[in-house]
Order: sequence, then C-alpha cells, then structure tokens
Amino acid sequence: MALHGGEVRLERSHDGRVANLVLAHGPYTVITWEMRSAVAARFAEIDRDDDVRVVVVRSDGEHFSSGGDIAGFMEVEPVDLTDLGHEVTAASRSPKPVVVAVDGYCFGVGLELVLSCDIRLASERSRFALPEMNLGMIPGSGGTQRLARLIGLSRAKHHVMTAKRITGAEAADWGLLAELHPDREALDKATDAMIDKLLGFSPMALRTAKEVLDRGVDAPLYSGIELERKAYAMLRASHDFAEGVAAFTEKRTPNFTGR
Repeated sequence: MALHGGEVRLERSHDGRVANLVLAHGPYTVITWEMRSAVAARFAEIDRDDDVRVVVVRSDGEHFSSGGDIAGFMEVEPVDLTDLGHEVTAASRSPKPVVVAVDGYCFGVGLELVLSCDIRLASERSRFALPEMNLGMIPGSGGTQRLARLIGLSRAKHHVMTAKRITGAEAADWGLLAELHPDREALDKATDAMIDKLLGFSPMALRTAKEVLDRGVDAPLYSGIELERKAYAMLRASHDFAEGVAAFTEKRTPNFTGR
C-alpha cells in the first residue's frame, strides 16, 4: 500500500541532550503518510523528555526529500486531509529549539516540514520548491502561509503559483535559510557547531524566546512587545538568569540547568 513505508528514526547524542530525527526512505526520501504520523509521534516523545535540549532533523538519503508519496493521496478520503499538516509540522509546536540540515532536493511536504523548524541550514546544491501546482493542487501542510511570512507575499505567490524552484543562494538571500554551506561535509560540521552553541544556553530562555517570537510575529506590535516584557520579567526570577549573571561577573562559563 502506497501510504506505508519509510521510517523516522530517533537517535540520541550528547548524553541524551540532543534528539536526532532521521528521515529514511530511499535516496530521494519520499515522505509517506506513515512517516507523517511518525514525525508527530517522535516529537511527542521528545517533548516529554526533559533531558532533551536540542532537536536536529536530517535525512539519510541523497536528497533531504523529493516530497510526499503522491499516489498515496488517492487512497485517503478527502475528510482525512483536513488535518494533513498537523502531524508533519510538529516541530513548530515543540518547546525545544529545532535545527534542520538540508542537502539536495527539498520539495513539497519536505519543505513544509523544514519551514516548521526554527533554524534552517543547507548546502549550496539544495533546491527548494512547493510543486503541488503541477498536480492541480496547492500545499496543504502550512507551506503557503509559512513561505509567505519568510520570503514575502510576492515571492511566495510566484513560487507557489508557478512551482518554480528556489536555489540555495536565493533561499539564503531571502531569509529562508539561516546559513548556507558549500557541501554536505561543511553542512554537517556547521550543524554540529550549532548544536554546541545551543547546548550552551539556558533551555528555559531558548524555550521562551521561541514562544515569544512565534506568537508575537503575527500579533500587533504592541501585543508582541507586551508578551516580550512579561516573558522577560518571568525569566528574571529563574535560576538560570541568576547563574548567567554570576558567571558573567566571575568570568566563567555558566552552568544552565533549565530552572
């Protein structure tokens, strides 16, 4: 059955502080319906684990993902598609910072998964697209909305309505990516460096920053600033902030515990 196949492996590293989600389904990493559910299940497990501080999403294929299992959609009833994007975009709801490393094709639902992550890194050979228009369809897992917010409405309309691919250089220039690297080896090194940097920060501060940014960006400016002020005051009472100030004064590396 076309809906099944592939896997989303959960591998832990850095003494359990880093959760690595690895997409696996052939060289093009076709994302099946089963893999969508697995993404949500893996994030539910990660979100319950207080030891996990950082999440990294990767693919073990030649390409990050060529998109979804197209034939499989004809096996799903239309009513079951109304919650299509909820599972695969679980990264956006996770309280943990989520880093994604993209190499090669990143199309369709693969791009929608990437757009739901917090920090996007990629190699220069990467290509991004929402090609659903070729099938008489539109993106259904948040692609239209997240892409428009990241690269602007005009560019998003162009790429969604023409199914045109975005190069790695364009993606970096337009703000779709945080970093662009020459090849997969350089990308892997940069991803490891990003992990080390994030592990050095307070988990509570990272979680709060993610929430304030995500909730504030779509609110009126005053509401976003008010949210920021309240979050700032809340963190003032945390052990991590006291530790950060003490470490700064004593000229040492802080030991953040997430409290």
